[in-house]
Amino acid sequence: MRIILCSLVILFFVSSSTFAQSDCKSKTVVAASYNLRYENAQDGINAWANRKDWIKELVRFHEWDIFGTQEGLKNQLEGLAEMPEYDYVGVGRDDGKDAGEHSAIFYRKDRFALLDKGNFWLSETPEKPSLGWDAPSNIRICSWAKFKDKNTGKNFFFFSVHYDHRGKIARVESSKLILKKINEIAGKTPVVLVGDFNSLPDSEAISILYSGLNDAYKVTKQPPYGPVGTANGFNWERNLTDRIDYIFCSDKVEVLKYGSLTDFKEKRYPSDHLPIMTKLQIQ
Repeated sequence: MRIILCSLVILFFVSSSTFAQSDCKSKTVVAASYNLRYENAQDGINAWANRKDWIKELVRFHEWDIFGTQEGLKNQLEGLAEMPEYDYVGVGRDDGKDAGEHSAIFYRKDRFALLDKGNFWLSETPEKPSLGWDAPSNIRICSWAKFKDKNTGKNFFFFSVHYDHRGKIARVESSKLILKKINEIAGKTPVVLVGDFNSLPDSEAISILYSGLNDAYKVTKQPPYGPVGTANGFNWERNLTDRIDYIFCSDKVEVLKYGSLTDFKEKRYPSDHLPIMTKLQIQ
């Protein structure tokens, strides 16, 4: 009888611990950002055809629930959408449909319900495709979506963006516009903003964002994992010190972990940027 009783007690604690771990995992969200590097025939061995399946493997291995992408062309996004568990939102920056690079958002269909979506351009006329400020040649876009987490019932907004790499004024004004749009679109609902901001942490463009959002790298409960820098240029020898990709969160989002991933094969990276990921809990 005593043996049976002890066995039942042990079984109870094991079951309780397993349930607690499972319950905790169901409440956390693995969110990421990845500049995919647009499909370029001159990339040789790093061409998209040699990277597509590799990136899909990376996404699945690290169990991303939701992630923003930058630079992806329509066919690249369709390639990632071959993962049947994911769907995506986002439009081409050149025409608001399919043309040009996207700042798309991929999400697990079994985890999130899409409630709303939209786009705006980083310019003085954000409602339509347009060049912004001193950006010399590339139209820039921000895509967003509102989701309901089926596990927790919580609603949140997710924004994905890619700032201009040449226009300094454009980057500064883009940050001002981003905060304005987040306030208009999301209000007090929790927000996650990800992207390639082409700006270092001490730049004016990032300082503006710090006035309204939290940098996941700085507020993570667990120390950041991986190198600080996020742009590798497909160069295995590069010293990764420049952080230009970010995940920002509003105050209602707790950052449990943050990491920049250095997954590689045969001294090659799957993109010219490192993916960055977080584990979040939305309040």
